[in-house]
Amino acid sequence: MIDFHTHIFPEKIVETTISFLERQCGERAHLSGTYESLLSSMEEAKIEQSIVLPVVTRPSQFDSINRFAAEVTEQTDGKLLSFGGIHPACDHLKDRLRSLKNNGFPGIKLHPDYQETRFDNPGYLNILDYASELGLIVSVHAGLDPGYPNFVHATPSIIRDVIHQVRPQKLVLAHMGGFQRWSEVEELLVGEDVWLDTAACFSKIPNEQFLRIVRRHGVEKILFATDSPWASQTDYVHYFHSLDLSSKERKQILLENAVKLLESA
Repeated sequence: MIDFHTHIFPEKIVETTISFLERQCGERAHLSGTYESLLSSMEEAKIEQSIVLPVVTRPSQFDSINRFAAEVTEQTDGKLLSFGGIHPACDHLKDRLRSLKNNGFPGIKLHPDYQETRFDNPGYLNILDYASELGLIVSVHAGLDPGYPNFVHATPSIIRDVIHQVRPQKLVLAHMGGFQRWSEVEELLVGEDVWLDTAACFSKIPNEQFLRIVRRHGVEKILFATDSPWASQTDYVHYFHSLDLSSKERKQILLENAVKLLESA
């Protein structure tokens, strides 16, 4: 099994960051936010690899966050495989993306809410365009974020417009295309050439709607993901296995789709 959506934080800021996010989102974390806690969780859940998604909330964080991301992958021999992070207001976007590619990152993480920028901002369009040219996977937060309930910077409608403008090659939409906006996902995004991950969705999206989206969108474009530490990996694995999916569909979502996507980067 591969978990395509997890988060950890550097040791010197992990306690303050987790505490801040718990207050901001009104949710309790299931783990401490360290890489050691994630590795222990993976062992319990029998997950072989987790994709770590760092968020650059200010352009000035680009270097420090990506140093940490590279160290995580190296120190865990790829068991934790970190994407890079970039902000749409960073200067020299092409040079920065090229450096991430050259340093071995298979993809990048974007979070329009935490970066306080609409997803149709020119900076994001440039990132998506050049990331496609480089073959980088792009994982983006989609839909509501509990920490920013008053404005959704990446609605299904905005995302669809961006897809039609840029035609990104390897775009992964977190939270099944739009957290708490799943009816809009069904109307506007199902069938588009994008991947959807399951992060933070189970028990929130009705099972029948989840299965409908999976089969209408195509099971080959669905990625198992938890959003750890904001969800329990073990609980998510158990929940996933309770869904009315065939063994072939389970294997595709839990492993095969992620392997194919990562091998293409």
